[in-house]
Amino acid sequence: MLKTHPVISVSGPVGALETLYIAAHGETRGIAVICHPNPTQGGTNTNKVVQTAAKALSQLGYACYCPNLRGVGNSEGQHDHGVGEVDDAIAVVEHARREQGDLPLALAGFSFGGFVAARTRARIEADKLLLMGVAVGKYAIPTPEVPANTLVVHGEEDEVIPLSAVLDWARPQGLPVTVFPGAGHFFHGKLVALAQWIQRCL
Repeated sequence: MLKTHPVISVSGPVGALETLYIAAHGETRGIAVICHPNPTQGGTNTNKVVQTAAKALSQLGYACYCPNLRGVGNSEGQHDHGVGEVDDAIAVVEHARREQGDLPLALAGFSFGGFVAARTRARIEADKLLLMGVAVGKYAIPTPEVPANTLVVHGEEDEVIPLSAVLDWARPQGLPVTVFPGAGHFFHGKLVALAQWIQRCL
């Protein structure tokens, strides 16, 4: 699995950010930064949904960076409930661009990480925004700033973030939501299909 890929240290605003780096397959055509779920409930960059997305994106030619945001794993700082984490994500983007050049950028996140990715997209330009099991209702997702081409995927039977809440959030924006029938929050048994969906959409 992706745990065999190198772990690098990225200089963040409150200290070093432990970051999993997954090189692009073949020519590097883009950069992806993928944010993990809520660390207060055990979320880290080794989460299976995060790793599934990174693997799928790397196969499309994206150089993928999966940071442990502040206070998680060996990353310095303290958990900031999605506020300072946006600064962390931007620092990782800037590091990636120094390494890879000014390539197309995809921001992605799972659950709490989707909230961080959406708030990051409200601060900086990105070519794609991918929200998986996004934590609507638990955090204030910046609605006006979410682009019309945002990719949203959610489990029909999500036990953490009800699908109805995501649809209520998406409806005023006319934002399409891809629903995985029978899937729970962590997409158990659906990870291969999730990877295939990401590759089709991107």
